[in-house]
Amino acid sequence: MKEKLEQFLKSALDKIQKAETSDDLEQIKLEFLSRNSELNAIKKNLKDLSIEDKKIIGALANSVTKQIEDELNTKNEIIYKKELDEKLNAESIDITLPGTYNPTGKIHPLTQTINEITTIFQGMGYSLVNNENSPEVETEYFNFDMLNFTKDHPVRDTQDTFYTNVAPNVILRSQTSDSQVRQMLSQKPPIRVISPGRVYRNEAISARKSNMFHQVEGLLVDKNITMGDLKGTLNEFIRLYFKGSRPTRFRSSFFPFTEPSVEIDVQCIMCNGKGCRTCGGSGWLEILGAGMVDPNVLKGVGIDPEVYSGFAFGMGVERLAMLKWSVDDIRLFFNNDKRFLQQF
Repeated sequence: MKEKLEQFLKSALDKIQKAETSDDLEQIKLEFLSRNSELNAIKKNLKDLSIEDKKIIGALANSVTKQIEDELNTKNEIIYKKELDEKLNAESIDITLPGTYNPTGKIHPLTQTINEITTIFQGMGYSLVNNENSPEVETEYFNFDMLNFTKDHPVRDTQDTFYTNVAPNVILRSQTSDSQVRQMLSQKPPIRVISPGRVYRNEAISARKSNMFHQVEGLLVDKNITMGDLKGTLNEFIRLYFKGSRPTRFRSSFFPFTEPSVEIDVQCIMCNGKGCRTCGGSGWLEILGAGMVDPNVLKGVGIDPEVYSGFAFGMGVERLAMLKWSVDDIRLFFNNDKRFLQQF
């Protein structure tokens, strides 16, 4: 049996020496070290030998096993390096070839507009309102009552406002002005904040209108605030947003929560005031509404209108984006057409 083991070892070492691939080594391992191998059969028959022979043959069988395993590992390392080199040489990269283009996403044009408006006003010292002060699901109390809307005001009608099934007085807010009330209730003057967010109105969707759109509300409350402060602030915003001074005009208007109230027009971007289809031939485009905070609103939130005054303004994000980029259909912002979105 000793001679048989020595012959077994010699045969295994010869085959390992001649092996050229990792598959060859795997076959050799199965032949000489598996459960069905002759070496394993010898180990099983040790029980039939004498005690002395068991010691000698058992030690020799273990030695043979170890030598075969060591040789297999050594040869496997050699073959692995060889095969890896061959693979790398076959798969060499031509660095002169152009790379694969992986398109990247872009920030939505409305988000870009909100970010730009926010950045401009933050540069003027305004802060963003707290998230809890700008909910999209609102009550009539904050959306209408605290903003000086009368109980019979037409905007409270279901033809204008979305009412929910949660409770009779719970709505989808129709304006971001609710945030100014909440902010004044949670913060004492001086207050200087802006509140961007989504608003909802029961409108028929068209090229100019949508039942969901975005607004940015601004509020400043402090001592000795005048209409001159409002005009200077908004003219500076218009200059920065449109990248240059543009003629503006402030027209008298009415909003329940401001007194006096104004609408601000900017000279038409398309025709520079000459008159065109976009501006209806007037040469002007309305871009936002504003006014001095009504004393009744200040009283409602516990601010003394004899000591403090302030102004508020609200602008439509979609309208400003349409003017800046000459977009003629508001629906394009929501259609998710990549051909449109990739332009920004």
